[in-house]
Amino acid sequence: MNAGSRRMRVTLATTGLAAALALIVTGCTSGGGGTSPSSAPEDSGSAAAGGALVIGVTSDPDTLDPWKATQFQAVNVLQNLYGTLTEFDADLNVVPGLAEKWDVSEDGLTVTFTLRSGVTFADGSAFDSADVKHSLEAIMNPDTAAVSAASLASVAAVEAPDASTVVLTMKSPDAALFANLAVVNMAMLSSDDAESSLETKPNGTGAFSFDSRTPSQSITLKRNEAYWGDKAVLDSVEFRVIPDESSIVSAMQSGNVQFAVFNDPLVAQTAETGSITVEKTPQLSYHALQLNAHKDAVSDVNVRLAIQCAVDRQQVLDTAALGEGEVTGPITSPAYRSDPEARPCPTRDLNKAKEYLAKAGKSGGVELTTIVSQGEYATSVNEAQNLKSQLADAGITLKLDVLESGAYVERWKAGDFDAAVALNGGRPDPDGMYSRYFTSTGNLNQVAGYSSPELDKLFADGKATSDPAERKKIYAQVSDELENNAAWIWMFTSYTYTATTSNVTGFTPMANGSLQSLRTTGLN
Repeated sequence: MNAGSRRMRVTLATTGLAAALALIVTGCTSGGGGTSPSSAPEDSGSAAAGGALVIGVTSDPDTLDPWKATQFQAVNVLQNLYGTLTEFDADLNVVPGLAEKWDVSEDGLTVTFTLRSGVTFADGSAFDSADVKHSLEAIMNPDTAAVSAASLASVAAVEAPDASTVVLTMKSPDAALFANLAVVNMAMLSSDDAESSLETKPNGTGAFSFDSRTPSQSITLKRNEAYWGDKAVLDSVEFRVIPDESSIVSAMQSGNVQFAVFNDPLVAQTAETGSITVEKTPQLSYHALQLNAHKDAVSDVNVRLAIQCAVDRQQVLDTAALGEGEVTGPITSPAYRSDPEARPCPTRDLNKAKEYLAKAGKSGGVELTTIVSQGEYATSVNEAQNLKSQLADAGITLKLDVLESGAYVERWKAGDFDAAVALNGGRPDPDGMYSRYFTSTGNLNQVAGYSSPELDKLFADGKATSDPAERKKIYAQVSDELENNAAWIWMFTSYTYTATTSNVTGFTPMANGSLQSLRTTGLN
């Protein structure tokens, strides 16, 4: 990094993460212990009670339905409005959430959750086991089109024997279950609410509740005075839409915005001034060129391998993100991290790319309709342009369709693309990252376009054992299967840059990009 960024603080939010992952796996027999999420992540500084925080964001949430949210901005808002049975602490350990403890039978086929008492939704109605049963069954129902439905594939039945108890009968043991339940796509909704009504008036159990929204301009949350844990410090949080990151920096410098999370390292460097501090945090999220093998253009593995061999990943990283990150394989979870060298073409090889195209009978070249999001993350267009230039050298044409964030998400969910330039969120457990994409019954397989009997078995095996060493071997095989078939073209992991004005205290960035510690954030 150049001299302009010397003051940038680096938060290694992944410190101890491998150990944390081991706890997630081996701690599945009991969830009664652990830190209460109301006190984790810890407050890193004292803050006066009250205040209205304004966060600058580049796009408006495309949905306020937590079961369907994939856009980063939607997730950031919703994770502060809704609660989940389990949560992650700052080190990505699984800790109790709306479930204060859980027990697993010796054979792994019965999971019993004990719910917290006295929890209410934002509308004042009580939260109980009927809401959990309703929520889990709705997520499992294909008609709901929940984006994390595959995470409950091991669940055979959900019962609510009394108001504070939920019992899951499992088809098979599931070591990934508790980590998978901690994401906002597994939010607990009231059984009295119609899902459609939540788009205009979210009703959750989170540290904040919905206050108001002006579409395409802002959405404001207020402190939930009835929250079951430690109350949020701030009176309110406004997510204000400002179209680009450079304009957000200007708004921070003028005092109109106090907080932002940047993806572009150059913008982060320009933001670093006497009144603004920038904290740099490595992320589990990954940049990839996603290939939809359901489409004729990339249905042939040889075409996909040609694309893999024609890409210099380090060049994409250097061009789009100033080299701020690391070339990656599919799995970014620290305990299971893929070896980026373990792929057919670990470095660019145009001759091999052309050989693969010839095997596919495409020596004359191929054209891929490629969707690109403009607004959701800052480096997307630069990544797309660099990929287009590199692939052209091998006779592969990317026809770029640059879309605003909401339109991109709609096309992406529908699998309406040959390729997609994407930044995907990573998770501590590989099953939550990929089983929904790359298994034959995965609910997002229409996006990935690739599955195989081998992957189906590997993902099943990965959930069936809680032994960390055995799981590591299994997910190494998953990674090899994905790379050897060039299911997607994984490129690099990067950082988030959390910018705060000098009066903001108590926010802890996390490796999964979560903004959950807004509950401990305050203004001096």
